[in-house]
Amino acid sequence: MVEEAMESQKAQAAEWFKTLRDEIVAAFETLEDSQTTGPFAGAPAGRFDVSETSRASDDGSDAGGGLMSVMRGGRVFEKVGVNISTVYGTLGPRAQTAMAARKGLDGMADDPRFWASGISLVAHMQNPHTPAVHMNTRMFWTPHAWWFGGGSDLNPCIEYGEDTAHFHAVQKAHLDPHGDGHYPRLKAWADEYFYIPHRGRARGVGGIFMDDYCTGDWAADFALTQDIGRAFLPAFVPLVERRRDKKWSAADKDAQLIHRGLYAEYNLVYDRGTKFGLETGHDANAVLMSLPPMAKWV
Repeated sequence: MVEEAMESQKAQAAEWFKTLRDEIVAAFETLEDSQTTGPFAGAPAGRFDVSETSRASDDGSDAGGGLMSVMRGGRVFEKVGVNISTVYGTLGPRAQTAMAARKGLDGMADDPRFWASGISLVAHMQNPHTPAVHMNTRMFWTPHAWWFGGGSDLNPCIEYGEDTAHFHAVQKAHLDPHGDGHYPRLKAWADEYFYIPHRGRARGVGGIFMDDYCTGDWAADFALTQDIGRAFLPAFVPLVERRRDKKWSAADKDAQLIHRGLYAEYNLVYDRGTKFGLETGHDANAVLMSLPPMAKWV
């Protein structure tokens, strides 16, 4: 019965990530349609190109996959990806070691099966005054444990205090019903996770983040994860609408490209999801979707 219940819970989580993906894709295409001013207003409204992704298993058996939805060269979005996936199989030795160390699990080598499902989003914008953004939520299962993770964080190259305040206020409003301590704890977690040691600075202006989250109450933890996802559109869309018509200079664009270099460094050197996706054989294009279309280093 326990195993049957977990299979039902896995299905609920995977379906939720798909529902959230559909809502975000529709909202972003609406933003494209409503962009009627600015240098890209005369261009065709951006649309997502959708393709299936797959995970390569060592023995050639079915190992799951997902959908990669990418928009390039839109009126508002220079590049945005909204990916979902549900993958499964067995963890390799390196992944087993990393998982055991993180979770304090014994017996990973005896039964290294895993299942993971989630949504991952990264948006790089045309207008340098409009902030880049990242969001993901996910569920991970092994025979030894299950947990949730994810969050969202804002990455402006030109910072506006009111934008940062709005983004954080929406996150807090969605977390507070789950307990007053959730927002400050997940905010601090994001500040630590999205820090770039070799640059001595944060990647952006923060947000919320959690990983390896399991209280033992699956329904409560799933509800928290859902509200992290639900917070994304009301936290981000008003910022796009506020900044997308603001005029920018060549210096502004240069600042954006340099900041994108910072973003790329973080994702390639430190991001745990990037490392896990590549090490477990998931579609490389989907894993590296987060990289900006153009970047610059000084």
